[in-house]
Amino acid sequence: MSENGKLPDGWTECKLGEVLSIRNGYAFKSSDYCEIGIPLIRQTDLIGQLARIDKAYRLPWAFQDFIANYGIRNGDILIGMSGSIGKLCVYKNEEPALQNQRTGLIRFYDNGVKNYTYYYFQTLSSALARESKGIAVQNVSAGDIESLSLPLPPLQEQHRIVAKIEELFTRLDAGVEALKQIKQQLKRYRQAVLKHAFEGKLTQEWREAQLKDPNSPLNTEPAAVLLERIKAERKKALGKKYKELPPVDTTDLPELPEGWVWVRVSDITETMQYGTSEKADELTSGIPVLRMGNIQDGLLSFDNLKYYPKSASFVRDFLLRDGDVLFNRTNSAELVGKTAVYKGNHPKAVFASYLIRVQTVKSACLPELLSWYINSIAGRSYINSVVSQQVGQANVNSSKLAMMPVPIPCPEEQKEIVGIMDRCFSIANAVEQTIDQTIAESNRLRQSILKRAFKGKLVPQDPNDEPAEKLLERIRADREGEQERKKNGKAVVKKSVKKSRVKAKK
Repeated sequence: MSENGKLPDGWTECKLGEVLSIRNGYAFKSSDYCEIGIPLIRQTDLIGQLARIDKAYRLPWAFQDFIANYGIRNGDILIGMSGSIGKLCVYKNEEPALQNQRTGLIRFYDNGVKNYTYYYFQTLSSALARESKGIAVQNVSAGDIESLSLPLPPLQEQHRIVAKIEELFTRLDAGVEALKQIKQQLKRYRQAVLKHAFEGKLTQEWREAQLKDPNSPLNTEPAAVLLERIKAERKKALGKKYKELPPVDTTDLPELPEGWVWVRVSDITETMQYGTSEKADELTSGIPVLRMGNIQDGLLSFDNLKYYPKSASFVRDFLLRDGDVLFNRTNSAELVGKTAVYKGNHPKAVFASYLIRVQTVKSACLPELLSWYINSIAGRSYINSVVSQQVGQANVNSSKLAMMPVPIPCPEEQKEIVGIMDRCFSIANAVEQTIDQTIAESNRLRQSILKRAFKGKLVPQDPNDEPAEKLLERIRADREGEQERKKNGKAVVKKSVKKSRVKAKK
């Protein structure tokens, strides 16, 4: 509609149910599923803009009788009717599939309005939310969807609107794709910075200048000498409790710059501790507990938190301190081992049992250096070599983490490395934040384009176009015939169900 609520000339307003119908799926039983047969498209298979069959459940070939009433064919538009309400997907596959319950299939009485109405559906999320019902899981019925209003322009104008939307969206898609490629390049850039850091390339000029100074720490107390001193102090303090570990086998490890040394994580660690296994509550205040999902790209995220009451007695044993390294010991194979450092400016928090707290001997190793090395390609390689699988989850325990080899320069060079990496990553993070904001703005721009389109402001009107009311009259006539066929088709479904299950059992 226009700003004053009036439709442009030649347009008309109708209900969605006048140009289309939403076909409900069938409630297939889990006992019907098999490994080879007809794909079954469920709510969870509505992924992105396309419906997938790569992970779809399947039904025996005996259920091919259902295709007449619940078949999905190439180009069909599906809509989520439970949970992800209003989510649109197009089925793009030559292999026919079957439609599960709560997965609606949009059938048009006239395919001429299909593309226009498909884009109109993309503006209906708020309207569908208002129509939804349910407590734990929101649902919307076919009737609810069909009762929503549709501003209908003349057919030729619909074609012009769709062509303009697709032109503008294609440009937006190209821009977003370019931004996503830059984000991938930023990931490679970060890994390149990490690689150069632990090869000594970031501080090569600094190190060469320091080595010329006889009073430089690189000459007076290189990393190897410092670590031997720390080891002697620890051995004296612990006495018989001190446990000597075997030296690092450097056979397959890269050669280090002058003044660097390979050590194990345990050599530079004061304590390691597993997090609390106490059940957290869905509170909105208290002491937040950091879980594995709160470690994102080497940083801590304080989103989606759970909390413990401040009065909980166990909390004090797990309170995080400035410089604590948090290591994710259990996760999927590609995510296990992700690591971040808790900073003093972060909110007061504790950590959950799937995390290990590592407190480094800061005079030997800065926490940021250890965290970044674990997140580097070299660190990931070690994690992958020691990971164990347990009930679908990958695990790296504290003993394996303690044995991890880490390249360590002297403390002064560590500070130089951390300073350079902070600057590099700050620039990368700022660029990435701008990219994310631009992508979000592109999504808002899409909605703005659609809003203009359905108010008749995206393309010019042509007075020679056949009025939409004439189109609607033809669609109504076709709809009446479709409804009669639908009524006759339902009469045979129950017999088909019984017959198909008997075939499947045989």
